[in-house]
Amino acid sequence: QVQLVESGGGLVQPGGSLRLSCVASRGIFSFDAMGWYRQAPGQQRELVARWTWGGMINYGDSVKGRVTISRDNAKNTVYLQMNSLKPEDAAVYYCKGEAGNLSSWGQGTQVTVSS
Repeated sequence: QVQLVESGGGLVQPGGSLRLSCVASRGIFSFDAMGWYRQAPGQQRELVARWTWGGMINYGDSVKGRVTISRDNAKNTVYLQMNSLKPEDAAVYYCKGEAGNLSSWGQGTQVTVSS
């Protein structure tokens, strides 16, 4: 069973930046798609960014222009660069890997945006 481990969360001031990392226990090329999602208290989990090996990248409407998803195949790692962070970006951020009809989730990393 694949494992996804997120890191990089923490406390940041409004307007600041964070880079989240998701390390997979197997090559990320084995996934059809990988992405980042987030969930704030009392809210549904929502898409932040997702890419597919077919070349498609999708960003959530609330983060477009402020986040970038990227990957390092050699390190089996997917990154999420977040800039111009707002208090409403505070949430637990999860990494997801999709392979066929199977999905794997990481344990999440907390992002707090506060002055």
